[in-house]
Amino acid sequence: MSETLSVVMPVYNEAPYLHDTIEALVAAVRQSELVTELVLVDDGSTDGSADVVRAALEEQLSLTVVAQPNRGRVEARRAGLEAARNEWVLLLDGRVRMRTGSLTFVRDRLPAGETVWNGHVHVDRDRNPYGAFWNVLAEIAWRAYFDDPRTTSFDAGSFDLYPKGTGCFLAPRALLLEAAAAFRSGYADLRRANDDTPLLRWIAGRERIHLSPSFACDYRPRATFGSFVRHSVHRGTVFLDGHGRPESRFFPAVALFFPVSAALAAVSLRRPTVIPAAGVAIGLAAGATVAASGRSAFETASAVALAPVYAVAHGAGMWRGLALMARRRLGTGRA
Repeated sequence: MSETLSVVMPVYNEAPYLHDTIEALVAAVRQSELVTELVLVDDGSTDGSADVVRAALEEQLSLTVVAQPNRGRVEARRAGLEAARNEWVLLLDGRVRMRTGSLTFVRDRLPAGETVWNGHVHVDRDRNPYGAFWNVLAEIAWRAYFDDPRTTSFDAGSFDLYPKGTGCFLAPRALLLEAAAAFRSGYADLRRANDDTPLLRWIAGRERIHLSPSFACDYRPRATFGSFVRHSVHRGTVFLDGHGRPESRFFPAVALFFPVSAALAAVSLRRPTVIPAAGVAIGLAAGATVAASGRSAFETASAVALAPVYAVAHGAGMWRGLALMARRRLGTGRA
């Protein structure tokens, strides 16, 4: 590996989190001894995010700021990749703090041909029920890995069995540029697009994606009910864009969701008591699942309280995604 790295960080109104993110990144870079540049893409922020980064960085890393109107992370990352100058690129989000030894670990593995790495994400959940909920959701969805965290890898065939995302992702710049050029969304507005699953599935079809607890980071989730609801709706929209495709193992569930949810809505119009009953059932089922997996009482309570809210918001997001797909098809004649 050449000892140079570009960190591409898209930000949109994330000023409260950026000081800690930059501090952790600088510590990880120092230990790795990699010559590193930070390419910050300010995606239309109105809260002074770029100024926070400049102040926190204190010229400890070379900094390039790319400013653009809000276009979403797909276009922000693309702009950052085009501005990056080094062979290797770390995609890093503004809410994500690198753990200190992570870049050193990857630096030492790259010469063996292990060239693509997805971060092992720890969700902050210190008395934050929203963080606890997101953490449990991820760890149950990908139990095969989280029940036994280890250094491993996956390809396109096993893609949906492992956690992945572009919030902390390292790969050759050339490969990321190819993947960005091949990226396709079902939505015309890329701010609503799934900005990681299609891109990473394309990469997994060409290079194995590696995963390890030694290449790790911490993610700070939303901490208010309103932001949790908005994020859940967004996740439903991007979930449809990423998994409403036959190659996803979740595609049958996606296809089944729409007639089932439509039928439930029709029944609830005639019998409104169905709605609270369904909410209670969802909460109890989620709590039982979480408790059976050996989680804490706090995590179980978070699941009971938030699973019904998440189910409704996520479902609303999927219906919004279906409308966006229909709008694009009607407008262009293509999906």
